[in-house]
Amino acid sequence: MDSIIVTGNGPLHGEIPIAGAKNACLALMPATLLSEEPLTLTNAPRLSDIRTMTALLESLGAEVAPLQGGQVLALSSHAIDNHRADYEIVRKMRASILVLGPMLARDGQAVVSLPGGCAIGARPVDLHLRALEAMGAELDLRDGYVHARAPGGLKGATFEFPIVSVGATENALMAATLARGTTVLKNAAREPEIVDLAQCLRRMGAQIEGEGTSTITVQGVDRLGGATHPVVADRIELGTYMLAPAIAGGSVECIGGRMDLVAAFAEKLRETGVEVEQTERGLRVSRTGDRVRAANVVTEPFPGFPTDLQAQFMALMCIADGTAVLEERIFENRFMHAPELLRMGAQIDVHGGTATVTGVERLRGAPVMATDLRASVSLILAGLAAEGETVLSRVYHLDRGYESVESKLGACGARIERVKG
Repeated sequence: MDSIIVTGNGPLHGEIPIAGAKNACLALMPATLLSEEPLTLTNAPRLSDIRTMTALLESLGAEVAPLQGGQVLALSSHAIDNHRADYEIVRKMRASILVLGPMLARDGQAVVSLPGGCAIGARPVDLHLRALEAMGAELDLRDGYVHARAPGGLKGATFEFPIVSVGATENALMAATLARGTTVLKNAAREPEIVDLAQCLRRMGAQIEGEGTSTITVQGVDRLGGATHPVVADRIELGTYMLAPAIAGGSVECIGGRMDLVAAFAEKLRETGVEVEQTERGLRVSRTGDRVRAANVVTEPFPGFPTDLQAQFMALMCIADGTAVLEERIFENRFMHAPELLRMGAQIDVHGGTATVTGVERLRGAPVMATDLRASVSLILAGLAAEGETVLSRVYHLDRGYESVESKLGACGARIERVKG
């Protein structure tokens, strides 16, 4: 099994290209199931989760051709011959549930295994199912599978999500494009990935209004066509690499970054004393002082501070001057990286959904283990500021969401290497 070795090596200087958003691409790919015509996605990230979604779509009869080294995905669902998404593929990734709405909307049937993914809490799919039921779907959960039918097609409906859910909003949005009549989704997620999906669906011929707000209105159409769509930049990768010079010192320009994608996060970085500025090519992040200041964080749905950047921000707070309180309000069990940071000399006290971090002047390199995707990269960031070697194992978590971490950080002066296991 591969491992990654990081040796603290002082300030970083250079530029890092930001890939297309994993979470956006994983919603865009199932959109191919809504149409018999081709869908082409550009700026696609080259990640193991994308390969998993490719395998899932191909198991349903879709064709997926990676072009230009995988940065372009050519998809076609002209001949869907299977409506069963099996456990062996779905268990690897929670986003697999996003094939449910499109298959049900287009063909009136779907059998989808309950999904797997990172072990960061229950993250149930009941909101997906309740939204589809509101549109007339007949659902039966048995033997670990969702058996869904809509013999007469889905019907427009008004549905209010009891809590904000990105995945459930995406599933309902895709299903609503082919439902008869008007669908109104209230308390919908507002994330950039939702906006990106709506823009792609509109290019395919969908009639959608309100994406990016809490109310999305969809007028169903009889059919969708093909389209070419660029995947939005990954705001979580962007925020992660913005933290690299904040932790190690120096100045790094994140190429393709946009302030509107990470406004709340950037404001919190500025609160620590780190400089963040928009450039013609992206975002430049610089740390010139010896230590950053501690800053409290509460994770919230977009446009608030992202839960997917909480672990990485904790790594920064481990070396901050003062004490920071990090409150996790999105997912339970999302402080599993804390014990690994403790191995590196951090001072962290976790009580339920709150972590209190008292900064130390220096972390120490140690053998550590990735527990989930975002935890894995938080430990790499911590290694940039640690004395000696940090050896990260179970890096398959990292490969689900970050492309070429070693080369991107290495190009800015980090001492980082992957060791094949």
